[in-house]
Amino acid sequence: MNCAERLVSHFGSQAEVARALKLDRAVVSNWVKSGYIPARWAVEVEAVTEGAITALEVLNEATLRRPVRVKSRGEDDNKLAFATPGSDAMNAFLPTKRIQSFHPPQRTLMGPGPTEIHPRVLTTMSQPAIGYLDPVFVDMMEELKSLLRYVYQTKNPLTFPVSGPGSVGMEYCFVNMVAPGDKVIVMRNGVFGGRQLENVERCGGVAVVIDHEWGMPCDPQRLEDALKANPDSKIVSFVHAETSTGCLSDAKSLVEVAHKYGALTIVDAVTSLGGCPVLVDEWGVDAIYSASQKCLSCTPGLSPVSFSDRVVERVRQRKDKVHSWFMDMNLLSSYWGNTNRTYHHTAPTNSLFALHEALLLIREETLQDCWARHRRHHVALKAGLEAMGLKFLVAEECQIPQMNAVRVPEGVDEAEVRKRLLNEFNLEIGAGLGPLAGKIWRFGIMGYSCRPDNVMLCLSALGSVLQDMGYPVHVGEAEGAAHGAYAAMHAHAAQQKKRVA
Repeated sequence: MNCAERLVSHFGSQAEVARALKLDRAVVSNWVKSGYIPARWAVEVEAVTEGAITALEVLNEATLRRPVRVKSRGEDDNKLAFATPGSDAMNAFLPTKRIQSFHPPQRTLMGPGPTEIHPRVLTTMSQPAIGYLDPVFVDMMEELKSLLRYVYQTKNPLTFPVSGPGSVGMEYCFVNMVAPGDKVIVMRNGVFGGRQLENVERCGGVAVVIDHEWGMPCDPQRLEDALKANPDSKIVSFVHAETSTGCLSDAKSLVEVAHKYGALTIVDAVTSLGGCPVLVDEWGVDAIYSASQKCLSCTPGLSPVSFSDRVVERVRQRKDKVHSWFMDMNLLSSYWGNTNRTYHHTAPTNSLFALHEALLLIREETLQDCWARHRRHHVALKAGLEAMGLKFLVAEECQIPQMNAVRVPEGVDEAEVRKRLLNEFNLEIGAGLGPLAGKIWRFGIMGYSCRPDNVMLCLSALGSVLQDMGYPVHVGEAEGAAHGAYAAMHAHAAQQKKRVA
């Protein structure tokens, strides 16, 4: 039975298939007649059948039934057309291995990123490419900026996605704001605070580092002490949600202290944006950057940034040139600004289509409900992990819902656990970084990956692997604890609803 026949069998009739996929019945009839489902419908079919028919099955069958054929000239015609001397020698550079189209396996992604991507986002990304100065694309850019202002909770005009991953967004902030000789206070409590320090040094700034124990939040009092000792500091930088430890710092208090001493702020919101409150205007953040592949659940390769008018004016008045042509705010703002667009670089149009759709999904869910969803599934996952006897690295009041760092039990081979989860359950979790390498696991429940089925799969798979390795786990207890947590939250929500009514 081919995939088209299985799809009809799954829903009971061609009419029901058409209704589920929002298609004309004639399209489904043609699938059945031709004996395969076109490859471009692979993700949607997996979604509507809840995995009963996988995208990989659809893709493989479509490739076999209708392989791509490229018509070529005859050998003599080729010689006449191209007249390339020594073409036989060129074959020496051909790969020795036969290479076919790449189809990645279907993984459950519960690491520090990237996350699983919603089918709507994948479909949007596969739409036809258009020019980056096309009027239709320019209209979409304006909508994209307004959606980013919503998730950042800001009215900053200069709010847009930089072409590049979160690391490019970070460098964009530092290379524009830090001139040679500027004193910058860097609060480091994990790997990504260390990367901020690296950026300060590469920009020629003078770094004052406030080191914290990994797993502890940045301390506003220590920041105030450092600013008193260094009153000429121009900028304070810190990570709001440290991905390497799962620790959340009090961004509002840190920004207040920085402003009290006249310093601007640069905030890393790579893991926090979309997963927990990020309130740029209310907190008074000056510059902030994030990434598309975490709680926004989009394809990697874009970094949403937002800048206050104070930052824009500071960069405009720099006497030296920004030390990067590509990331010069004065140049790039002419492409992303509200005036007529001028060419800067070839924007990744289809990735921007995808980010537009990912942000639209958050708008439809509402930002508050998105934060609540991450909190809800964190509580259930935490209940299950603790029922296994596992302990969190970070104190409860500072834990990031979307990034859960858990200590590896004594005597357990953490790398072997991750390997078995990947090979036996197609489940990816993250390892520790830096001094925490080999000591923690990082469980991400971000964006589209933040679902109850992923929580329960993770607990069941982890319990099974740990038990096989001799760790004293009672199968079912973790799942039971998670179900209990869900039930308690549902009961509480019902009581709250009654009180409001």
